[in-house]
Amino acid sequence: MAQHDDETPTAGSAVEKHEPRQVSAGTAVVTTDVFENPGEPPHRDRVTDIDPRAEKKAERQVSIWFFLSIVGSIGAIGAYVAFPITSGDSGSVRLNNLFLGLGIALGLLSVGIGAVHWSKTLMPAREITEMRHSTRGTDETREKAVEVFALGNQESGFGRRALIRNSLIGALVATPLPAVVIFRDLAPAEDPNEVLRHTLWEDGMHLTRDPDGSRIRASDVTLGSVFHVIPENLNESEHLLEEKAKAAVLLMRLKPEDLNIPEGREGWQYDGIVAYSKICTHVGCPVALYEQQTHHLLCPCHQSTFDVTNNCEVIFGPAKRPLPQLPIAVDSDGYLVAQSDFHEPVGPSFWEREK
Repeated sequence: MAQHDDETPTAGSAVEKHEPRQVSAGTAVVTTDVFENPGEPPHRDRVTDIDPRAEKKAERQVSIWFFLSIVGSIGAIGAYVAFPITSGDSGSVRLNNLFLGLGIALGLLSVGIGAVHWSKTLMPAREITEMRHSTRGTDETREKAVEVFALGNQESGFGRRALIRNSLIGALVATPLPAVVIFRDLAPAEDPNEVLRHTLWEDGMHLTRDPDGSRIRASDVTLGSVFHVIPENLNESEHLLEEKAKAAVLLMRLKPEDLNIPEGREGWQYDGIVAYSKICTHVGCPVALYEQQTHHLLCPCHQSTFDVTNNCEVIFGPAKRPLPQLPIAVDSDGYLVAQSDFHEPVGPSFWEREK
C-alpha cells in the first residue's frame, strides 16, 4: 500500500487520526440568540368591566339563554308526548323526530351559548402567565388550590350572581330530562315481570300452524314429525311480533313409551304428542332444529341441546333450565288445543321468575 509523506500510521492500527479543524475567529458563529421578552399585550377593559349597566345587561342575557335551555328541554319532553309514533304512519315518525330534535337542540345549544357568553362578558379577562412546575402536590399546594377555587368563585360571581347561578342549575337539571323520558319509554309501561310471564295461550285455544294459522288435528302429527305452532288468535294481536316471541311452540310426536313423564304432568300430552316452547332459555333464540332419531332439540345460536324424551332437559350447552312445556289436549273435533298458559316463564333465564 502506498504511503503518503504527511502520514505516519500507528503500528497495529488501521484507523487514521486527524487533528480538529481550526476555525478562524473571523468566521465564528454566535452560539446564543438571546431575544428580549416582549411581555404581555396591554390589557383592554371590556364594556362590562367599566359600565355597571352593561354588566347587568350581560347577566340578564346569560340567564335568558339558560332559561331558553330549560324551555327547550321541557319542550322536547312535551313534543315526545304530543307527537307519538304510530305504527305504520311514517308522518308521525317525522313529526316526532322533528320536534323532539328541535327541543333537545335548543336545550343543549342554549346552555352552551349561555356559558360562553358568561365567560366572555362577565368572567375576568386578564392575561396571565402560568409557570410550569412539578405535578406532585404538597400541603401548601392543596391549600393554594382551595384559594384558587375560592378566587374563581369570587371572580366568576357564581356565588353572588344568584340569577345566573339558579338559571344555570335549572338548565343543567332540565337538559338530561328528555333522555330520561325517552329511555324510560323503551321499557314496558306495565310491570315487565307480568308482561314477560304470560303469553296468548289459554284454556281451549287451538294450536295452529305457523304462519298460515290453520288448525292442527292430532291425526296430522305423525311419529317423527315436528310442527311450528302459534296460538290461533296471534294474527289478530296488536303486537304480533312481541306476542309471537313469547308464544311460539314446537309440536312433536313420539312413542308414548319413550316419554319419561314426571309426576303431575301425566295429562299434559296426548298419545305421545308434546308441545314445548320454541324460545331457548339461554338468550331467547328460536330452537328450530329437531333430530328425529335422538329426539333432541338444538338451538342454532349457541348449541344448547334439549332432550324431548326427558321433558326437554338441557343435556348440552349454556342454557340453564328446560324448555317450558305447554299442556295440550284434543277437542271433540280432534283438533289440538291448549289446556292453559305455560306454567313457568318462557325464554331467557334472566327474566324474573319465582323460585
